[in-house]
Amino acid sequence: MNEQLLSFLSLTKRAGRLALGFDVVKEAVLKQRTGLVLCTSDLSPKTEKEINLICSRAGVERRTIPATMDEIWFSVSKRSGVLAVLDQGMADRIRQMLKPLDG
Repeated sequence: MNEQLLSFLSLTKRAGRLALGFDVVKEAVLKQRTGLVLCTSDLSPKTEKEINLICSRAGVERRTIPATMDEIWFSVSKRSGVLAVLDQGMADRIRQMLKPLDG
């Protein structure tokens, strides 16, 4: 499942619908252009606390994905622990991929 998710994130980036990095994601959330915010499993507690606060204030869903920053780097060519999916359809597809982890 992890490979499928990373492959889809790569496709999302190539489509220009993925924001990478804390500052870029924060700006997208505040401008209400974000369908879903994703955090890597190895994100620092401080950054996670900040992004949780920003997302909760803006009413944007935030999920932790089973991937590390290095795996994201390998898939999308940028090392980042915070990602924002800017397309609602792609965000819905990622939610479906993450459903087995909810159970």
